[in-house]
Amino acid sequence: MTHEFKEIVKAGTTAKSQGLKSVLASVVALDGSSYRRPGVRMLILENGKMIGAVSGGCVEKEILLQSDTVFKTGEAKMMTYDGRYRLGCEGILYILLEVFNPNETFLKAFKNCLEDRNTFDIQSYFEKKEGVFSGMGTQVKIDNKSFSISGNNLENQNDTLLNFQQNMPPCFKLIIIGAEHDAVQLCKYAALTGWEVTIVSGASEAKSISDFPGAHRFSAISPEEMDVTLIDNQTAIVLMTHNFATDLRYLVALKDTNPNYIGLLGPTKRREDLLSQFIEYCPNVEDDFLDKIHGPAGLNIGSETPQEIAISIISEILCVIRQEEPISLSKKTGRIHTS
Repeated sequence: MTHEFKEIVKAGTTAKSQGLKSVLASVVALDGSSYRRPGVRMLILENGKMIGAVSGGCVEKEILLQSDTVFKTGEAKMMTYDGRYRLGCEGILYILLEVFNPNETFLKAFKNCLEDRNTFDIQSYFEKKEGVFSGMGTQVKIDNKSFSISGNNLENQNDTLLNFQQNMPPCFKLIIIGAEHDAVQLCKYAALTGWEVTIVSGASEAKSISDFPGAHRFSAISPEEMDVTLIDNQTAIVLMTHNFATDLRYLVALKDTNPNYIGLLGPTKRREDLLSQFIEYCPNVEDDFLDKIHGPAGLNIGSETPQEIAISIISEILCVIRQEEPISLSKKTGRIHTS
């Protein structure tokens, strides 16, 4: 959810520069089931515009109405939304509404935290009932420093309140090594998913970041020049240069990194040949690194077009990072979300 919170901070900062107030809505508790789980947030601007969503679209109108008093009084409040009678979701949402007005110190610390790919924590203090209660609000903890979302001091006011805590990892990152048409499609779909996408192109290819809608970064470099220092366990990599020797060179360059997923295009035989030569070049490579390699990349969903292949690859990456076995939800017993 880090990318959603990042977009909320960005939108709130832009609104403030335009003289518009903002209210943050956070789902802090849930009884039963719902479309989204606690920790999801949205921002309401003074002009009625909403950024993000906390459900499939049914709760948002009620939140917009309830936010009116927060805009007028500046006081945080709790609202509930009972989906059992309106949605059939069999759940009650507990939603904290508060002014969104973080200071410049927070904005600078948050920017540095994202760029350095560090984790941060969000803590929301609330009552599990409707109304206005003293001490409610949200704070963000970065490098052991706490920042109030509303700008109000929350210290020493929260002993009697419930506390929803959420650890936020770095934004998930996808590195696409290759610059052909299928790489463009994968970039588009990954960006829509909320991932930060880096394109790595060959140094001689006449491409730029403008050729890849949604890309966060673009590099035209050789495998040996590739900066691998910011590849972490919140990173997936897909090798799709369509050149066996080039893929092998990039794989060698990645041998000491710790991504969550590495995808290879092409049939099983190509993967076996590639790994065989890779191990010859890097005989001491860790088994853990080899376990992260998936080829052919993607789930078997009958993909044929580049767009469908992109969906297949993104689906497999999601299964890997969420540690889920892909099955049809109609065949799953019990809850959709297990935690």
